[in-house]
Amino acid sequence: MTRRGGLLFAAMCVIWGIPYLLIKVAVDDMSPSTLVLGRTLLAALLLLPVAALRGELRPLLPYWAPLIAFAGIEIALPWVLLGAAETQVSSSLTGLLIAAVPLVAAVIATSSGAERLNLTSGIGLALGVVGVAAIVGVNLEGAHAIPLAEIGLVAGCYAVGPAILQRWLPGLPALGVIAVSLVLTALVYIPFAATSVPDKTPSTAALASVVTLAVVCTALAFLLFFALIGEVGPVRATVITYVNPAVAAVLGVLILDERFTIGMAIGFALVLAGSVLATRHGGRRGEPSPVLDPS
Repeated sequence: MTRRGGLLFAAMCVIWGIPYLLIKVAVDDMSPSTLVLGRTLLAALLLLPVAALRGELRPLLPYWAPLIAFAGIEIALPWVLLGAAETQVSSSLTGLLIAAVPLVAAVIATSSGAERLNLTSGIGLALGVVGVAAIVGVNLEGAHAIPLAEIGLVAGCYAVGPAILQRWLPGLPALGVIAVSLVLTALVYIPFAATSVPDKTPSTAALASVVTLAVVCTALAFLLFFALIGEVGPVRATVITYVNPAVAAVLGVLILDERFTIGMAIGFALVLAGSVLATRHGGRRGEPSPVLDPS
């Protein structure tokens, strides 16, 4: 890996590791739908002109249906679910559970026939399941079941979104796809945010979190991510998805004083090991789908 590639890799590990902390801070003062609107609208205002100047919007016109599906599954639904979940659970727990996205993607690929389930991938999936159980613990009573289910849906969305990108939007300008997806999401959340206006002005920390999520974790992040893919290739670039949750957990503990247990640490290690085994190329019939986790 070149020095530029290393710097891009390190930057993305941090930039896509901090959203969980920022979401937690923001939803203390505003609804998840308001957060999604603010984040997507600001990011769209930054990325759409860039995509237009590069001529990356016109080629998308014939693909409006899969674009809407991608925007809904990769951005609109998971981002509001993350906000809703983090009103009840810690950012550390959320980040660690999202580490299971490669496992979910492997299950989907196997069940759809895109992959063959061999011994290695089977062991990986089993380790991943045990790891998730260790992270969550055995207490699923009360309100905790709802946010955990929401996080599970987010993991499913992040596994399905790239498959849509690969199957129905191949070869299209990536930045154009993301910019249009952000615009579509912002338009959808305008009426929802209008009905959930905060009773009081959000704190400076909450507003700063929204701006940082939009400018750094979305607009800048996608530009850097596409540059990273160009520098090191798509396979190496997706390794950041194994580092982001660790960054999220560390930040949650250090800044928000969140609880971090031995079970969470052991579970995270098992999920990572399971993900590596379950997504090895040995049993694949075609090219693997990219992993996109813009939480």
